Amino acid sequence: MECKIKWTGVDGMTFLAETGSGHVVAMDGAPEGGGRNLAPRPMELMLAGAGGCTAYDVVLILKRGRHDVRGCEVSLAADRADTDPKVFTSIRFTYKVSGKGLKPEAVERAVHLSAEKYCSASIMLGKTAEITHEWEIVEV
Repeated sequence: MECKIKWTGVDGMTFLAETGSGHVVAMDGAPEGGGRNLAPRPMELMLAGAGGCTAYDVVLILKRGRHDVRGCEVSLAADRADTDPKVFTSIRFTYKVSGKGLKPEAVERAVHLSAEKYCSASIMLGKTAEITHEWEIVEV
């Protein structure tokens, strides 16, 4: 896996990340840090990456189990250390999984497998942060 980061210029703190798959993502800082607030902060993208990683896992696990999953939303709330390095100290993952006739044990299993085995991003963040998971099923 590769990624290339390029500062866009001398004014502001906007950076472009080009991923190995050829996609571009902008990052910026807060105005008080010299940024112009034009794009997400790098740590916000890290949190979003963990959410995307686990959502992908949960949907894939449920689909492979032939469960009628129709939607999956993951909300994340994180706390960071007060001093540098301002790592995540706690992250709360809240899943809202929708479908038809989804069994609680199947959703719980999918969340658990993602958290403990498959989601590299959240497992890596778990080295510095206390991570908790909550989930609910919405019948559609």
